[in-house]
Parts: sequence; structure tokens; C-alpha cells
Amino acid sequence: MENHVQMLTETALRISGVNPQKCMKCGKCSGTCPSYDAMEYHPHQFVAMVEKGQIEKLMESDSIYMCLSCMACVERCPRGVEPGKLVEAVRLMKIRQQDQNRKNGNDIAAFADENVPQQLLMAAMRKYRK
Repeated sequence: MENHVQMLTETALRISGVNPQKCMKCGKCSGTCPSYDAMEYHPHQFVAMVEKGQIEKLMESDSIYMCLSCMACVERCPRGVEPGKLVEAVRLMKIRQQDQNRKNGNDIAAFADENVPQQLLMAAMRKYRK
């Protein structure tokens, strides 16, 4: 079981290219997150959980789908930890594990109209493949 957890952690770190040990747990990333209230685990908690090898817990959380992929947390981090990249890596791992998506291109198109900001569409397309 420990090898499985270690493998998941190494995969998340390899996909994201992030070093969670650089985090000084200041919480600035979480303070700037526009999805803070909707997330079970906030960006600084996400980094700490990856560092502790709690990937499976994160993969089961809806927090990976609440992230807007705006990367405000990346811009705000004084140590360059890039929590948003970790969230995207864990989300990608979950999608690959399920071999499916929570949403598909048709679901996204169903709520899109001329008033939907392009940033929302781009974030949605990063999260969900066609």
C-alpha cells in the first residue's frame, strides 16, 4: 500500500513539476483563491497534503473540480510553489484513473452563450477533454 501512495505522489510531482517542500505555509495562495469558499481543501492545504502523500484523499475530493485554473495562487506565492499546477496534476490523475471526465464538450457547450467570459471557457476546456 505504501508503494502505491508513493507512486501516486511521485506521479503528481512529475506531472506538475512542483516542489511542495518549498511551501512555507503562509496561506497567501489560499487568500487569493476565488474558489476558496467552494473548496474542501484550499491551495495551501493541497500542497501540504501532496507533501504528506495524501493524494488519494485529494483525488476523491470535489476540490479538484472547484479550482478555476486561474493560477492566482501561482502568482501570489512568494516561494514559487505553484499550487494550481498540483491541483491540475491531481485532477488529471483522477481523470486518467477513471478514463472519463465529469463533463464533456457537449456539457460545456450547453451552458455557453455569448455572455460567457472566454476565461471560463478556457478553464473548462483545460479541465475536461472533448
